Amino acid sequence: MKRLHFHSFRQRLNAAFLAVSLAPLLLCSALLLQIFRFRMTADQQQNAQQQLSSACHALNTMQDGILSAAESLQRDGLVTRALAGAQEDSAKVYSSLYTATAAVRSTARFDLYSADGTLLYSTQAAPGEDALSPDWGILYEAAQAENGTLVYSASEDPTDPDAPVLRAAARLTVSGKTAGFLVAVMYEQQLREALDGMAGAQNELLVMDRFWHGIYCTKPAQVQTLASALRSQLLAGKALTGFSDDFLYTARQDSVTGLYLVLQQPQVFTRGTLRLLYTVSALCALGGAAVSIFLSLQLSRQMFRPIGRLHDAISQVGQNDLQVQVAIEEDRRDELSELAQQFNRMVLSLRRNQQALLENQQALNDAQIRMLQAQLNPHFLCNTLDTMKWISKINQVPQVALMSTNLADILRFCILPDEFVPLEKELQILGRYVEIQRIRLSDSFTYEQTVPEALLSCMVPKMMLQPLAENAILHGLSGVPDGKLTVEARELEDETLEIRVCDNGAGLPEALLGPYRPPEKQTRHLGLFNVDTILKKHYGECFGLRLDNRTDGTGACITARLPVRRRDAE
Repeated sequence: MKRLHFHSFRQRLNAAFLAVSLAPLLLCSALLLQIFRFRMTADQQQNAQQQLSSACHALNTMQDGILSAAESLQRDGLVTRALAGAQEDSAKVYSSLYTATAAVRSTARFDLYSADGTLLYSTQAAPGEDALSPDWGILYEAAQAENGTLVYSASEDPTDPDAPVLRAAARLTVSGKTAGFLVAVMYEQQLREALDGMAGAQNELLVMDRFWHGIYCTKPAQVQTLASALRSQLLAGKALTGFSDDFLYTARQDSVTGLYLVLQQPQVFTRGTLRLLYTVSALCALGGAAVSIFLSLQLSRQMFRPIGRLHDAISQVGQNDLQVQVAIEEDRRDELSELAQQFNRMVLSLRRNQQALLENQQALNDAQIRMLQAQLNPHFLCNTLDTMKWISKINQVPQVALMSTNLADILRFCILPDEFVPLEKELQILGRYVEIQRIRLSDSFTYEQTVPEALLSCMVPKMMLQPLAENAILHGLSGVPDGKLTVEARELEDETLEIRVCDNGAGLPEALLGPYRPPEKQTRHLGLFNVDTILKKHYGECFGLRLDNRTDGTGACITARLPVRRRDAE
């Protein structure tokens, strides 16, 4: 099973190699393909806009010429009077018409109509076009338009190849009233000459009026079919598309003439082209995958050779074989070689530690035997103290009897298995110790305790107060006449119990005041250190001992701070 997991990790590592090597390749290929498509499409659209701009410029130039001719004729009183019905010399009217339209006459035929739509003059013969209705069509639109504005209309009969494809009309006025109309009639050939070369060799240019009726196409046979298809899409609010995905359409409305121009371009990326690009990309990806697989297998084989040796060595260590060592290739200087060296050092250290542990265990066993042999029986010692008490009473030595009794009580208290005791019991044992010290010091000091009854049930560490009283007696009351030892207890608002052991001695040096600080060099007097350590270990660093001098300047106080924990709550 271990070997199976080992190979599974190797397979995952190979997969990671492939992912790391193939992912950037595939991502870059896809990104470059999209950038290439975007760039080519943007260039195509930019080219389309340039071609449409050129076509619009040609139409605008033609419109400017027609408007200039209309303005010239409107200023000619002879022409306006003739349009109004006055008997004027026709030759002079024709002369004015030809002069005004000289610059643009090659692009269109120019007709002069009266206000009622009667054709009066024309630059070319126009059989069958004697009149246009002023109530509809292009003359009606021209009459409604502002003065100096051209209106355009597509051919009324698109099926007639000889019919004009576009008319442009301008209203001629006299004193604000319509005198007649100048109509420019353009045929397919004339528009073709005007727009020649604007669309390019492979593109198709379509011109439509404002109602999206076809006017002109570079391929005349497609003008109506293409216009009808695009008009239905425009009316439906859809984007311009062709009859297939092989063409790109760009539409633009000329702001001057109001005509719509649509440029049809072959798609740069047709389905066939995209299929070829995707095929080439897939083949490149497969080739890259094959190379990546080969390289990953070679790299993993070289990498896992030292890992395999390390795996076998670890398995031997798991079987408690600490004599194993991993062979290290001399020419290998990488992390795996360093790992093998660290493993060898670790196995050597484990072997040494195992030997040391065996030796220490043997030494511990020997020490335990010696300790058991040297141990005193506490019950034998207590019985001996009781014997001393009765002998003292028989011999009328009450001090010895009292000291024996108190010492026996203290000894029994010390050997109790309980780690915590009620404060009441702790104070009782403290009283026994104080009595022994008073006998020893010939009653040179008095003892007093002030503890509220409500705090007697609080649980405190066993033998916590004795070291504090011992320190006060030996160091505070030594050599002090009328010495006094007091023990006080109170509960603070934050449920903290403070127990103060005070004396009326000389006090403590300034350097020792404040929270208890262990001395840099430990001496044989470890009482305060042990009590402070016990409090901090049990309750946390915010508790422990504090050393202060009394406010009246007579003696010192040692304060033990610990949380209030009553016996009933334990």
